[in-house]
Amino acid sequence: MHSLDQLKHTYQLLQLERQADMEQYRQKVLLRSLHDRIKEGVTWYPVRLLRDYIGTGERVMIEIEKIKSPDQPHAFQSGKVVSLFSQASGKPEKQHVSGVINYVQENKMTITLNGDDLPDWIDDGSLGVDVMFDEMTYREMEYALRKVMEAEDNRVAELREIFLGNRPVTSGRPEAHVLFPATGLNSTQQEAVYKLLQAPDVAFIHGPPGTGKTTTLVEAIRLTVVVERQVLVCAPSNAAVDLLVDKLSSIGLNTLRIGHPARVTQQSLSKTLDAKITEHPHFGELRALRRKMEMLRHQANQFKRNYGHFEREQRKMLREEAKAMKGEADTLEFYIITDLINQAETICCTLVGSSHPVLKGRKFKTVFIDEAGQALEPACWIPLLKSQRVIFAGDHCQLPPTIKSQEAARQGLAKTLFEKGIEKCPSQTAMLQVQYRMHEMIMQFSSHFFYQDKLVAHESVKHERLRPYEQPIEFIDTAGSSYTEKQDPETRSRFNEGEADLLIKQVERLIESVGITAWQEEKITIGIISPYSAQIDKIQWLAERSEVLEPLHSLISINTVDAFQGQERDVVAISFVRSNEKCEVGFLADIRRTNVAITRARKKLIMVGDSATLGAHSFYSEFIEFLQGKGFYTSVFSL
Repeated sequence: MHSLDQLKHTYQLLQLERQADMEQYRQKVLLRSLHDRIKEGVTWYPVRLLRDYIGTGERVMIEIEKIKSPDQPHAFQSGKVVSLFSQASGKPEKQHVSGVINYVQENKMTITLNGDDLPDWIDDGSLGVDVMFDEMTYREMEYALRKVMEAEDNRVAELREIFLGNRPVTSGRPEAHVLFPATGLNSTQQEAVYKLLQAPDVAFIHGPPGTGKTTTLVEAIRLTVVVERQVLVCAPSNAAVDLLVDKLSSIGLNTLRIGHPARVTQQSLSKTLDAKITEHPHFGELRALRRKMEMLRHQANQFKRNYGHFEREQRKMLREEAKAMKGEADTLEFYIITDLINQAETICCTLVGSSHPVLKGRKFKTVFIDEAGQALEPACWIPLLKSQRVIFAGDHCQLPPTIKSQEAARQGLAKTLFEKGIEKCPSQTAMLQVQYRMHEMIMQFSSHFFYQDKLVAHESVKHERLRPYEQPIEFIDTAGSSYTEKQDPETRSRFNEGEADLLIKQVERLIESVGITAWQEEKITIGIISPYSAQIDKIQWLAERSEVLEPLHSLISINTVDAFQGQERDVVAISFVRSNEKCEVGFLADIRRTNVAITRARKKLIMVGDSATLGAHSFYSEFIEFLQGKGFYTSVFSL
């Protein structure tokens, strides 16, 4: 298919995705009564205002508290767009103002409001907060796709043809030789960095689990800054960007984080544009101008409409003076921002965040895109519009991008630009091969199935077990035990009570064999994982009631596979859930999710599943055969 036809197709799929996303939002929020929205967890109501204050970047912030049912699950998380509203009586319609969540803890939430002032109705009471639909992300992706389609005789058109057309990649750049050797890397990491530095158009770091992808990427960025002085660094999620900001700052690079302060972790806050503006030598002048402007506005508002001619003139004069001062303040702010951006060596933001107004019209020699295996193609084109060349890092054998429309995913939206590029330009791809996370047995099947048997366990982890007598892997087969899955009628997610119970018992047995005191002293971490959120709820409930787990709760994380991407624990316990007469594995058929799950463990991996159901799928059948061959398999009946 011609490159423009491919982009048109992607554009249509993005429309499908937007509709599916909007429809989910409609079903959950717009079409529901207040009572149902509260129950669904997409509205907090009633809430009380605890305090309001001016936060980073002179923005108005509020902290609110939910008054009823504090423990109920909800859809609020930092970075989400929300609407604060008042249902106070005597008002014809709902009053509301939008904002972005900074953080949510139990029944409290901090929000940065959009606007210069608190709304005047905020003291009328009857306050609530709704989750909003994120329109802006889709607008930016659509705009980028249109720009790429329209591109002619420029760098964007060339990159489009390299990824989607017939244009071959060009050969090396001479300055790469100057920069070598890279420091503190193994040979496959060094090779990857060398490949990236040489690439004039595009290059890919393929980083399987535990192979030090971030370390390699950070070194490549450091060396590129030596030559280019400034680079753009992006990732699909705020969490991934903040991790990079952290790492790049720690090696001494002047790093600027672009994005809404509400979407940034506490550690990265000092690197944000808003925070750096307040530290700029000219910020004092800017604040004085703003304060004076506010004072003039306030004075002007003292004059009510029914005053005479003199008062009206007075008000007009004060308003004009305030307006002139605002112009002065805006000019000074623009100067400060330009200065900060010019000084930065690495500018970090999400893919969509690279369309931020402060970067308008800027061009970069290189953009680095991390976690590219989870990035939607239309989002990747946003920073590519600003760049001469692109370096991707990721692993397309781990979790794909999150897509709401199954139809769009099926028709190709789930295939990333990273994947397309690796297929198109294999010569520009470097795969990291030494992993520093797990025991070689935990690594082995994944290496065989996903990475052509190329992974090697580093000496420091190769034989690392929890205890010399503990096997690195245990698979407990529940076939024939009548542990059958069920489906939650509301969320449609699946759970399996027998399996949840068995998994917790196995974890308790392991902890007791090591000893609770030893476990605490060695700070042994454990992740309890399932692909299904309904199963996580069951496991959580059992864990909270376990006397063995109770003293260790700070060392235990219980969550879905998706929440564990990029993380690792000493011990990982997985419940596969699926067990039915039809032998249907459902979305476990996306085996990349299972690849993530089984490669989180450093020293011990425990799995519970039904071989009769799982074995109907070729991947699981091969996996179970591998486990039996290595002596890691036990039937529930022999426990």
